[in-house]
Amino acid sequence: MSKLFTLQGELQNYAWGGSTYISNLLGIESKGEKYAEYWLGAHVNAPSVLSTPEGNQPLDAYLNLNLSKSLGTDVAEKFGRLPFLFKVLDVNDMLSIQVHPTKLEAEKGFRNENEKGIALNAPNRNYKDDNHKPEIMVALSEFWLLHGFLAESQLTERLKNTPEFVDLLSVFEEEGFFGLYKCVMEQSVEESNQLLQPLVDRILPLYQEGKLHKTSPDYWAAKAVDMAVDTSVLDKGIYSIYFFNIVKANKGEAIFQDAGIPHAYLEGQNMELMANSDNVLRGGLTPKHVDVPELLKHMNFEETIPTIILGEMQEDCLERIYKCPVPDFELSQITLSMTDLYKSNAKSAQILIVIEGEVVIVEGDSTLILDKGGSVFLMAESEYQISSPSSAVIYKATAP
Repeated sequence: MSKLFTLQGELQNYAWGGSTYISNLLGIESKGEKYAEYWLGAHVNAPSVLSTPEGNQPLDAYLNLNLSKSLGTDVAEKFGRLPFLFKVLDVNDMLSIQVHPTKLEAEKGFRNENEKGIALNAPNRNYKDDNHKPEIMVALSEFWLLHGFLAESQLTERLKNTPEFVDLLSVFEEEGFFGLYKCVMEQSVEESNQLLQPLVDRILPLYQEGKLHKTSPDYWAAKAVDMAVDTSVLDKGIYSIYFFNIVKANKGEAIFQDAGIPHAYLEGQNMELMANSDNVLRGGLTPKHVDVPELLKHMNFEETIPTIILGEMQEDCLERIYKCPVPDFELSQITLSMTDLYKSNAKSAQILIVIEGEVVIVEGDSTLILDKGGSVFLMAESEYQISSPSSAVIYKATAP
């Protein structure tokens, strides 16, 4: 019985997506549409499609019938489902500022909203499932993001050097990260507009004249306003752009977002691997629901020193593993030249996607040829090898 199957992911046409990267990756005509995400996994909202001898099947349905055999006994018993969701992202416009809950808080929040009778698709729903959503991203291009609060000394300087925010300095000195963030997020529309409008009036012309750099919060704050449909209500997410670290990850560099760390993707393409969840508590830069009391309950109000993860090259000098402090997933990059042969024994289920080049995958009596954008699902206890007729870059997701 084959343990190697081709996998077809699901496209997500969110408004913040780009129009070329994912369509070029998958070899499809874009027709001007926004292709924001390409999902590979078994999430009930958008399960991938598995090609089996019995025909095409949604991955979640297939796993439900073959859980232990597909995932491995340990993973099946521990999680009861494929524990991760694998994505390609093309970020053209900024994503919402967001925080993810812990596993315990997700279970509580999901149960409470169910008991209140809030529909799963209701716009005011905070918890879509009962799972946490730690995530790691590896940059496929130069990638910009917000990640956690600035160090105390840096945030003090930021408030001092932003004329419109000088009056917030005393709030920060007296009440810390929590008091500062609570203060601005609980402002009325009139109060926040009154504080932010002079800032916008100062920085927007500079942005439009190309005089701001991406390392400056002024650049991203001005971009947020410039791309907004309605500028009569200025988004409170602008505050976070000044309060959080602005991080640039170069191609091949990774960063991990744990529960409670506020973050937002700003620009670029990446591979993203996360726990199998869609729980997001938003904090701005979005027209979607922002529940400030719930957000304040789950955010880490302390300085964050961003850690760029370079990955650990394995003994074969082909696979680079990006280690994460969670049991749900493990992400790695496999780079092949024409003379290389990658070999692996998959203890638990794996999903692979070819980002560059062409590969040949052999598992037992099964052989698949994948071009750029092609992906496969490998069942637990697979023993396989991968070669390339030229060169290739592959990303692999599994449960460690």
